[in-house]
Amino acid sequence: MRYPSHLIKRVTNNMQGLNLEGFIAGQGNPHACVMIIGEAPGRTEIESHIPFSGKAGKELTTSLQQIGVPRETVYITSAVRSRPFAIKQDKRNATVKYPNRKPSQKEITVHAPLLDWEITQIRPQLILTLGNTALQRLVGKNFTISKYHGAVLHQKILQLDQETNEYQRSVNEYRVVPLYHPAAVFYNRRLASVIQTDWDVVKRAITVHCM
Repeated sequence: MRYPSHLIKRVTNNMQGLNLEGFIAGQGNPHACVMIIGEAPGRTEIESHIPFSGKAGKELTTSLQQIGVPRETVYITSAVRSRPFAIKQDKRNATVKYPNRKPSQKEITVHAPLLDWEITQIRPQLILTLGNTALQRLVGKNFTISKYHGAVLHQKILQLDQETNEYQRSVNEYRVVPLYHPAAVFYNRRLASVIQTDWDVVKRAITVHCM
């Protein structure tokens, strides 16, 4: 996806001083019925320039294949487009490591204009949010994956007013399906069956709204 130059300039300027590296644009079908929103790119994505190209990306691709949806037919993006990293030293203070981390609210807000623009351009019938960061960016802090995973929410979403830098509800309503992040199964294998059931909900929703 090629973004308007004024949005890129705004985001680039506001990123100054933040522990962020690289930039990954949203990719996929620009006329997709289904938009998938993740949290932020990791080290693998920064190197490959492809969203969800690491281990979590393989899980996502498998889930899409299991419901009969080719990855190239959807649009994939994230709440934050640059990799948030933490600066840490090892026990001997010999080297500095830069592990991935969860993005801050400020970093999410910095990138908000890009996500808002993508949604208005693509006009997806279904938005799949992977993890709490993406879900709460769209519908607010009162929503959590543990409570709403697998539900089909039909409501107005949060969009950033670029004049006031405050979030407001959209004019249009969207269907949002909260899903566990594909990486969640790496830390809790018991979620595998839950995740599969949630993707079955996605399959039915696609049949209703995209066919």
